[in-house]
Amino acid sequence: MTFTANTSTSSRRLPGTAAVALAATAVLLAGCSSSSDNKSDPLAGGKSDGNTVVVGSNNFAESILIADIYGEALKAKGLKVTYKPNIGSRETTYGLLKNGSITVLPEYNGALLAYLDKDAAPKTIAATTAAINAKLDSKLTLLEPAPAQDKDSVTLNADTAKKYGLTEQSGIADLKNAAKDLVIGASPEFQTRQQGLAGLKSVYGLEFKSFKALDAGGPLTQAALKKNTVQAADIFTTDPTISKEKFVVLQDPKNLFGFENVQPLVYKSGLSQQGVDALNAVSAKLDTAALLDLDTQVQLGNKDPLDVAKAWLKSAGLS
Repeated sequence: MTFTANTSTSSRRLPGTAAVALAATAVLLAGCSSSSDNKSDPLAGGKSDGNTVVVGSNNFAESILIADIYGEALKAKGLKVTYKPNIGSRETTYGLLKNGSITVLPEYNGALLAYLDKDAAPKTIAATTAAINAKLDSKLTLLEPAPAQDKDSVTLNADTAKKYGLTEQSGIADLKNAAKDLVIGASPEFQTRQQGLAGLKSVYGLEFKSFKALDAGGPLTQAALKKNTVQAADIFTTDPTISKEKFVVLQDPKNLFGFENVQPLVYKSGLSQQGVDALNAVSAKLDTAALLDLDTQVQLGNKDPLDVAKAWLKSAGLS
């Protein structure tokens, strides 16, 4: 798990207090969403009254957007919903879930498992969910994971992908013959970690021409990839820069970069079966391509995340 200044990814990757540094940006974003009409302190106490589902979000753009999707999907089924946006780091949100102050929170399975059990290394999404549920507080549970993942990747700029005939359907292994001619950029840690150059060599047989230390999927890495200073880079899979610059993300069929599926974390007694079914229906239809498009609308198109959430739910037949 690595920290990046990109507000779409940072808080889930760094469960600790450093995520607080991103709060100001996220507050500005949430301020344009109707979900933030609740002006009270998001950390204020007060459990659900039993008839209201409280949907929380962490203090980064993607979490706020997904929380709006969850909340509006529940409203579409007739449930009463209130929002607690922009809460902060995982330590805080996990505690609020345990005491019932929050009913539903968007989570990422790999990051949550790392928070609960840093030594776990599941090989499948189902095993990841099982490992999380084994460590969760007994009052909490995970619902179904979405196909959508926000995780590390090997991403090429458009010219490099075109040169080697690679597309979004190509896998990391397809880069094996070309890697020797390419410079790859990422955070300094990427150079030595298994979820980095070591794993790219041992799992996929890739050896790059050289490595350039940048940041963790943030503006330095994005700019270097755009300018062709590096031809490949570790970019997170729902980063709107992918759409803007027509970067090509290679598939990771061997799951070198683990699992980071979007998954609802729920306070059991606060959500009816109707609510469970509504959120599982959302997860069934939310894939990475859709989430990337939605993030792009909010973060680059400056659209209200609540409007984006409602439009997607309608298009998916969920409202």
